[in-house]
Amino acid sequence: MKIAFVGSHGVGKTTLCFDLAAQLKRRGLNADMVKEVARGSPLPVNRKTSREAQLWILTTQVAEEIRALSHSSVVVCDRAALDNYAYFFLACGRDAAVEKFVDMWMKTYDLLIRVPVIAQPQDDGFRDTDAVFVREVDRKVSALLAASRTEFLDLEAVPRAQWAEEALKGVLEHPRLRQGRL
Repeated sequence: MKIAFVGSHGVGKTTLCFDLAAQLKRRGLNADMVKEVARGSPLPVNRKTSREAQLWILTTQVAEEIRALSHSSVVVCDRAALDNYAYFFLACGRDAAVEKFVDMWMKTYDLLIRVPVIAQPQDDGFRDTDAVFVREVDRKVSALLAASRTEFLDLEAVPRAQWAEEALKGVLEHPRLRQGRL
């Protein structure tokens, strides 16, 4: 089973990933986590990104997901191919070949959890804290989700203090987990 948190940067996806993976492990599931790969990019990211940087991020994300799935029955991802493509799209425009790959890869996720923007991201020396850019990414992720007609758990109407509980509930109630198909 593969779960991915999607949304703009600085919204709490990483914290939710760690929390969800820990809760699943406490329930006896063999869970692993794919951390955000953009921080390891050898090329500029955020608003200074390029086609090459975004392709590196996208393909590294996919490779890390494959690695994690090779030894774990549940993988929790800090991002999905879709939000990596949102950054690509904003920086480079639409690319039919990349979009086709992303559409194909999106079918590998069992559950997407959209994390909304509720506050300005904190400056950590890496994240772009420009509020307009953060919202642009959020809008693009939402538009891509809508265009793909992909089902997802949306945390928009859920109070921040309940996000982790809602994410866990979404996983535990997922048909694949309930039917023991891991």
